[in-house]
Amino acid sequence: MAKQFVYHALFPREARSMFSRSAEEYLEAIYRLEGAAEGGMVPLSTLAEHLAVSAVSANQMVRRLEERGLLTYIPYRGVALSEDGRAKAAGLIRRHRLWERFLADVLGLPWDQVHEEACRLEHATSPLVEAHLARFLEEPQTCPHGHPVPSEDGATLAQGRLSLMDVEPGEQVRVLSVPERDPDLLRYLGQMGLEPGATVQVESRAPFGGVLTLVVGGVRHALGKEVAQEIRVQPLSLEEQP
Repeated sequence: MAKQFVYHALFPREARSMFSRSAEEYLEAIYRLEGAAEGGMVPLSTLAEHLAVSAVSANQMVRRLEERGLLTYIPYRGVALSEDGRAKAAGLIRRHRLWERFLADVLGLPWDQVHEEACRLEHATSPLVEAHLARFLEEPQTCPHGHPVPSEDGATLAQGRLSLMDVEPGEQVRVLSVPERDPDLLRYLGQMGLEPGATVQVESRAPFGGVLTLVVGGVRHALGKEVAQEIRVQPLSLEEQP
């Protein structure tokens, strides 16, 4: 009974019922995918695959969100968030990444477990709790996986688009962010030491988009193309510039 009281005090009914969780997940997914989408339009097939839903289900939800003025849908091209949709999505991302920080830094959860837990919490967080959480954490700039935390007004710290796959052999880079959705992958990257802030040297790259050979902390590792494309990095040479 006491636990139930605390839950409803922290997460009032109006905050939990204002918008369906499914609709919020669509907005959040589009927000995440827009950065890599050609022309800023996310293909419906890409969105459906990302959310593990059928194309029919994705189409139905997209139509509903368009009716509410939260996105634009152009058949055969894709979807793009409206100004209102982007603001709502940025708020969700902010709450998600704040919770990831809290779970990792305060509660000590491993970085491969915080994403799913934050997904549950973000949809039930009132503006009051969000504000206190951000203040408690001293407004962190990134989540444990290195992704920027949007500010209260939706602004996001710019992060380069250079991926580990783009790095030439012999070049040294610093890891900015890693993909967060797959716990097994995060555990593997953690074992390699391939975390935000780590220094990496690309030793070789197999032809035709093959496997990368990396040196992290003096140890040689192999990494596949698909994962390397999702890891954002910054050349050390840029950090040395005045």
